[in-house]
Amino acid sequence: MTYKSSGRLIAAPAQAVFDKLSNLEGLKNIIANIPDSAVPDDKRELLDGVKVTADSISFPAGPVGEITLQVCERVAPTLIRLEGVGTPVALSMSLEIAILSEASCEACVAIDIDIPKMMAPMIGGTIQKMADQFADVLEKLNYD
Repeated sequence: MTYKSSGRLIAAPAQAVFDKLSNLEGLKNIIANIPDSAVPDDKRELLDGVKVTADSISFPAGPVGEITLQVCERVAPTLIRLEGVGTPVALSMSLEIAILSEASCEACVAIDIDIPKMMAPMIGGTIQKMADQFADVLEKLNYD
C-alpha cells in the first residue's frame, strides 16, 4: 500500500532541496536543533535514539525494535528513495521533488509498505500521518 502526502510548495530550487536532503547526515543538525519545547517529554527519548549516517537513518520503533532506512536511489534533482533494512515488512519512503520554476519546487513524501489489507484500517492512518508530517518538515526547512 502507498501512503502519499499532498505536495508542499518549497521556495527553493529543486537542486538545492535535493542537495540538502540527499546526504542524510544533514539531518543530524536539524534533529539537534529541535527545541525541547517542540517535543513532548514522552517522545524525547525516541528523538534522542535517532542515528544518522550519510546514507541511512535508524530510529526506535517500539515493539518492532529499530527501523533503518537506507538510501537506495538518488535521481538528481527529483527523487530520493530509501528502503527499509531488516524491517518486519517491505518498506520504502520516497521524496519526490517536482520542479516548478528556477526558484521553487513542490515536494511530497510517499511511503510504500507491504501490509496485509486487513491491517490497513488499523495502521493506515498512522502511516498517512507520518507521510504528512515528513512533508510538513520539508516545507519548513531552510534550503539556503
